Amino acid sequence: MTDEENAVGDLHSNARGEPPPGDLPRAALEAEGPRPSGRLRRGPFLMGFLFTLGGLVAFQLGLAALRLSQVWVLILVSMFLALGLNPLVEWLCRRGLGRGGAIAVVFAGFIAVFALFIGVLVPPLIEQGAAFVEDAPGFVDQLSRNELVQRLDEQFGILDQLRELASADVAQQVFGGLLGVGRAVISALFSALTVLVLTLYFLGSLPSIKNAAYKMVPATRRARVRHLGDQVVSTVGGFVAGQSTVAAIAGVTTYVFLFVLSKVIEAPLLGQYALALALVVTLFDLVPLIGAIIGAVVVSVVGLADSVTAALVCAAFYTIYQQIENYVVAPRIMRRSLNLDPMITIISALIGGTLLGVVGALVAIPMGAALVIIFREVIVPRQETA
Repeated sequence: MTDEENAVGDLHSNARGEPPPGDLPRAALEAEGPRPSGRLRRGPFLMGFLFTLGGLVAFQLGLAALRLSQVWVLILVSMFLALGLNPLVEWLCRRGLGRGGAIAVVFAGFIAVFALFIGVLVPPLIEQGAAFVEDAPGFVDQLSRNELVQRLDEQFGILDQLRELASADVAQQVFGGLLGVGRAVISALFSALTVLVLTLYFLGSLPSIKNAAYKMVPATRRARVRHLGDQVVSTVGGFVAGQSTVAAIAGVTTYVFLFVLSKVIEAPLLGQYALALALVVTLFDLVPLIGAIIGAVVVSVVGLADSVTAALVCAAFYTIYQQIENYVVAPRIMRRSLNLDPMITIISALIGGTLLGVVGALVAIPMGAALVIIFREVIVPRQETA
C-alpha cells in the first residue's frame, strides 16, 4: 500500500470518528485508565523515613569513629614516626645499603633507644613511687609542725584530708589496685608494641604507599602532585630529625648540668638520677612549645626534694637555657628542615594540641608546613596567572 492510500485511509477513519490504525494501541490504553508510575512517590512519610534512616546511619558512623579514636592516634603516631625515620633510611640507601637492610639498621637503633628509655626511667619511677607512698604519712607529720600549715589547718582542715590521702587504702584506690595497675601496664605495652609494628610496616611500605596514592591522580597532573608529595614527606622527616636533634641537645645539656651541680652543692637525688632526668627532658622536649617547660618543672621539683637552693638553681638554669634554645639552637637547626614562619608554628601547635593533645601538637607543625608548601606551590602561582 502506498503512502497516498494510507493517507486516504486515515481520512476515512477520521471521518467515521475512529482512531487511525497506528493509534489503536494508544487509544486502548487510554480507555483502560491511567497507568501506575514506575517511580516511587516521594510522600512526606517516605522523605521523613529516609532522613531519619540517614541520620541514624551517620550517628552510628560517628560513634564508630569515636570508639576507634585510640586506633587512629596509634596509626597517626606510627605514620609520623615512619616519615621521620625515612630520611635516615634513604641516607643509608644512598650509601649503598639496600632498603631492607637500611630499615633493619634504623629500626634496631630505634628499638635500642626505646629500650634505653624504659630501662633507665621505669626503675627509678617505681622505686621513688614506692618510697613516696611509704613516706607520705611522715611528710604530713612534718607539715603539721609548720606554723603556716597549722593556720591553714585551723581554717580549712587540710591536715586531715592529707592524712586520708596518704593512707594506703586511698593510694590503692587512686592506682586502682594491683589489677588496675596491671591493666594499665598491659595497655601501655600493647600500645607501644602496636606503634612499633605499624612503624615498621609503614617504613617498609612507604614507597608503595606513595605510588598508590599518586596513581589516584590523573596522569596529566601526576608529576606535579608527586613533586609536591615528595616535598611534604621530606618536610615531615626534616621536622622530626630537627626536633629530635634539639631534644638530644637539651638532654645532653641537662645531664652535664645535673652532674656538675651534684658535685658543687649537696644534691644527691639530682646526681643519682641525672641520666633519668636527662632522658625525661629529652622526651618532653620533643613536644613543641610546652615540652621544654614541663621538663624544666620536673627537674626543679626533684631538685626541691634535695634543697630549695637546688630547685632555684635548676629553675634559673632552665630559664636561661630555654632562651638560648628558642632563639639560637632551634632556629638554626629547624631552618634547614622547615622554612616556616614562627607564627604559623605556634598556631599549628595550638590547634593540634587542642584537637589531639600532645600528639596533635607534635604532628600539627609539619602538617602546617605541608599546607604552606601547597599554598606557595599551587595557590599563589595560580592566582598570579589568573
